[in-house]
Amino acid sequence: MTNQARLPAGLIALTLGSFGIGLTEFVIAGLLPQVSLGLGVSEAAAGWLISGYALSVAVGAIVVTAATGTLPRKPVLVGLVALFVAGNLLSAVASGYPMMLLGRVVAALCHGSFFGIGSLVARRMVPPERASRAVAVMFAGLTLANVLGVPFGALVGERWGWRATFWAITVIGVLALVAIAALVPGWAGAVGRAHPSAGSGPSGLRAQLHAFRSWQVWLTLAATALGYGGMFGAFSYIAYTFTLVSGFSAADVAWLLVVYGTGLVIGNLAGGRAADLDRDRTLIVSLAGLALTLLAFGLLAASPVASVVLVFLLGLFGFAGVPGMITRVTDYANGVPLAASANVSASNVGNALGAWLGGLAISAGLGYTAPLYAGAALVLAALVVMTISARRASAGAAG
Repeated sequence: MTNQARLPAGLIALTLGSFGIGLTEFVIAGLLPQVSLGLGVSEAAAGWLISGYALSVAVGAIVVTAATGTLPRKPVLVGLVALFVAGNLLSAVASGYPMMLLGRVVAALCHGSFFGIGSLVARRMVPPERASRAVAVMFAGLTLANVLGVPFGALVGERWGWRATFWAITVIGVLALVAIAALVPGWAGAVGRAHPSAGSGPSGLRAQLHAFRSWQVWLTLAATALGYGGMFGAFSYIAYTFTLVSGFSAADVAWLLVVYGTGLVIGNLAGGRAADLDRDRTLIVSLAGLALTLLAFGLLAASPVASVVLVFLLGLFGFAGVPGMITRVTDYANGVPLAASANVSASNVGNALGAWLGGLAISAGLGYTAPLYAGAALVLAALVVMTISARRASAGAAG
């Protein structure tokens, strides 16, 4: 990049794609009552439109990336966004629940691979010393979708019906597809070729699997799963914490989630910049900050003022490590796309684990602050794993 103030146009196109995919993931939360009523299914069945999506992301990230590993990455990204468009189109025109669920699954299949492969393409468009920042810019679309997704879906759905929301996301997907096809440079998406100053890894399935012989890869994936699990496990029940512990009304939850999402956006961008300076230290500091935030939240949740501050810090520290984790796992895996997609799968596995543990804690009668403490325990475990991994790396014992 000759002008540090200017982002590559292809990177902006990838960010638009991540924004659309993020909307698909988050928007359904604000539409479930309408979708349930419109399709004539129970709330529990409608809930599978969320959990089915998450499971499909975890599986699709590995399977789709492995199946496309030898193909040029730019056409693969275009194909993934086309899959995303098809899935949302199915949801928009769904005549019944099975078709709606199918649309969610189809859209989800592109999610993990898009972020895995897209992160490799994003970092190839900039010099190596800006790799984490490039990944952060791409993921900014996802964090903005987290902030805007639920209110956007609720607003459009209330005025024009829930199908209109999926039509709008379909249009965003088409725009992203055109932008990626037109603006991502061919060399950035070529297998075995990269930015003149950046490395490129092997693409064959055997070579990609060989990269997983590195202990650093597995330690990073474990830290990702535990760290994400801690944050999202607590976040899954945050509305109950706000209303039943902090004393907020149900109407307050929407703007509190915007506070959380703002923390995500800032943490993601700041974490990407910090990771380019000292990646392992950034990851350790972000995990330590997240653990302390969750512990403090559990202790101070009865205070409305403290809750506002702490939910912002939850987003800030929670996403500050995302760019560094992705560049770390792909660097130790010699740049193979399967490792980047495995990182997305690990985060979704962690989400499921954290939500399950938080639910168990509530069911055990430990109260609505219990998921915060359970999340803190998971993040502390992630901090231990990351510290061990960083020490092995500094001692030259990687892999």
